[in-house]
Amino acid sequence: MSNRALVIFGGTGDLARRMLFPSLYFLHQEGRLAPDTRIFGLGRSSMAQADFADMVRIAVKARADGYFDEATFAAFAERLNYQAIDAEAHEGFDELARRLGPNTETTFYLSTSPSLYGAICARLASAGLNHANCRIVLEKPIGRDLPSSKAINDGVAAAFSEDRTLRIDHYLGKETVQNLLALRFANSLFEPLWNSNIIDHVEITIAETVGLEGRAEYYDNYGALRDMLQNHLLQLLCLVAMEPPASLDPDSVRNEKVKVLRSLRPITPHDVEKHSVRGQYRAGIADGAAVKGYADESPGFAAKAETFVALRAFIDNWRWAGVPFYLRTGKRMAERRTQIVIQFRCVPHSIFPNARMVPNKLIINIQPEENISLILMNNAPGLAQNGTKLRSLPLNLSLDDAFKDERPRRRIAYERLLLDAMAGRSTLFVRRDEVEAAWTWVDGIVAAWESRQMAPMPYNAGAWGPDDAVVLARSHNHSWHN
Repeated sequence: MSNRALVIFGGTGDLARRMLFPSLYFLHQEGRLAPDTRIFGLGRSSMAQADFADMVRIAVKARADGYFDEATFAAFAERLNYQAIDAEAHEGFDELARRLGPNTETTFYLSTSPSLYGAICARLASAGLNHANCRIVLEKPIGRDLPSSKAINDGVAAAFSEDRTLRIDHYLGKETVQNLLALRFANSLFEPLWNSNIIDHVEITIAETVGLEGRAEYYDNYGALRDMLQNHLLQLLCLVAMEPPASLDPDSVRNEKVKVLRSLRPITPHDVEKHSVRGQYRAGIADGAAVKGYADESPGFAAKAETFVALRAFIDNWRWAGVPFYLRTGKRMAERRTQIVIQFRCVPHSIFPNARMVPNKLIINIQPEENISLILMNNAPGLAQNGTKLRSLPLNLSLDDAFKDERPRRRIAYERLLLDAMAGRSTLFVRRDEVEAAWTWVDGIVAAWESRQMAPMPYNAGAWGPDDAVVLARSHNHSWHN
């Protein structure tokens, strides 16, 4: 009997097919899965084992590009198991316990509605599947506000201790995001400059060109603030702003992230209109094609949710006092981009007459390309009357170019996270107090919006959000790095 297993609740769902099974196939292909690891897909519908394997094969092949191999998949398919299960019925969990066997080191991955997390954990506990060799992985969103998040976490905690609970944020699995820690803490060049004395402002953008993708019911209940900013954007903010941890052990890193979240200055009804922008896309051109507006994509729903949010945030501590952090995320935007821009202060005095001085910038591109650029002033070749002709030029570090021999393909972020989850390594996962600190701050913004009756401003699909987002930065002599 195998003694390792990964069990995916929601094993026939969109996330499992697009991300989880392709990631597991690649890990298998590279020999990174233990030979005795079995993979269980659980779903509500009855399905023959062969049909499940064929579903996984189609999903993997669609994602694998030129890296799919039939013989490799045939060996991978031997790991696969399927079981129909009802989260409300004990019988299915007892059958799962029988198939897993006693004391199997099991990672349960909950890719279902968070409203089912408590019930699933209770059923696992009733079937004896929460023993010391079991751990649980939770997909976001964990609630839609602080009270609902606490209720979900309480339900999970009744069956699984915090050290065996892994809350996943797939942005933390991206190689460029992990490289942010190396950039800051493995190089003596940046850390002495990483403070309010040298940095003028920071900008973090997660822009998507897609619309609702069939998620109208979910999105209209959450909006961009809860769906993207509360987790992905704030996790990137934490990695940019955190103090150097004592080590890379899980609690050292996550302690520093919690300190950042607790230092975020609340955005109140008094200043919410000054520091935030809500937007909602209308019909326009995105990715070269005419697309509908949000209201037309969500018929039958209130269509009041924001699809774009921009914030001007401050971290009230010694390192970052007075430095604005501009955060924005949106759907149907001009291009797909996840990017961090660190803008340094201008030189205090220019000795170059008539030269337009451009501040130094560190630009960290996370997707779609993965590279880091440092924008520096440089003397351009050629003759000039005053002897100098300045231009800003980038120094580029491209992960694709630098590691092309070691990196034949770009990894799916879930590959690292799944590998860490099965090994019980929690550094790249989110701790409960992180989630609750983030919700505390975000709930304050929601309450301020409601108090001021701030409705989303319209923007054309294919734009960079409402005009008010430009004003948000420009009114403080800043501009977005578009």
